[in-house]
Amino acid sequence: MKTYKTLLFDVDDTLLDFGAAESTALRMLCEEQLITFTSELETLYKKINQGLWQAFEEGEIERAEVLNTRFSLLLKEYGHEADGLLLEETYRRFLSEGNQLIEGALELITVLQDRFDLYIVTNGVSKTQDKRLRSSGLHPLFKGIFVSEDTGYQKPMKEYFDYVFARIPDFSLDQGLIIGDSLNADMKGGLLAGLDTCWFNPKKKTNHTDMVPTYEIQKLGELYQILGQ
Repeated sequence: MKTYKTLLFDVDDTLLDFGAAESTALRMLCEEQLITFTSELETLYKKINQGLWQAFEEGEIERAEVLNTRFSLLLKEYGHEADGLLLEETYRRFLSEGNQLIEGALELITVLQDRFDLYIVTNGVSKTQDKRLRSSGLHPLFKGIFVSEDTGYQKPMKEYFDYVFARIPDFSLDQGLIIGDSLNADMKGGLLAGLDTCWFNPKKKTNHTDMVPTYEIQKLGELYQILGQ
C-alpha cells in the first residue's frame, strides 16, 4: 500500500454539497427578481453555467466572463434583459450561505487532520469559498486553502498545481494525492501535475474520458482504506 503525506481536497461536491447550495441560492435569486423558479429554469441555468466553467477550465475564457454573463444569458432565454454583474453579486451573497456538508466530510477531515497535511484546491470564488468553509467547520482543519481566483491559474492547469506545490512545505509529489469529483478539473489536473488521483463518484457516473484515476470511491469513508487508516 502506498504511503501518502499530503492530501489535496476539492470543495464543491466533494466536501460541500454545491448542488444543494446552488439550488437554494438560485431559488432565492429568482424570488428577489420576481421570476418564477422552475425545474426547467434550474436545468437551463446548470447547462449554461457548466458550459462556461468548462470553457474557463480549458483556458478559453476568463473567470469574470463566467460570473458576469451566466445570469444575463439565462434570463435572455426567457426574454429578459438583465445586468449580469448585479445578478451575480446578489446570487453570490446567497450562495455564500450554502455550507451543507457532503455525508461524512467533517468526520473524515477531523480524523485525517492529525495524520496528514491537508489542503484545499478549488476553482471557486475566494470570498465565497472562505465563508462557506468557515461556517461548515472545515476551514480550521486545513493547513492551507488555494482558490483559483487568488493564484491566477485554475485546475486543471499545471501552472495552478505548480503554484500550490511551491507553497506547501517539504512537498513530495510521490506522497501527494488529490481527491475530487470532477474528471475535467481534479483528475485531469492531478494527472497533468503528476499526482495520484482519487475520483469521488457517488452517483457512479460513467467515465467517458481516456483518463484513468488512481482510485475511485463512492463514499468519502472509503478513503480510510486507501490511506491505510
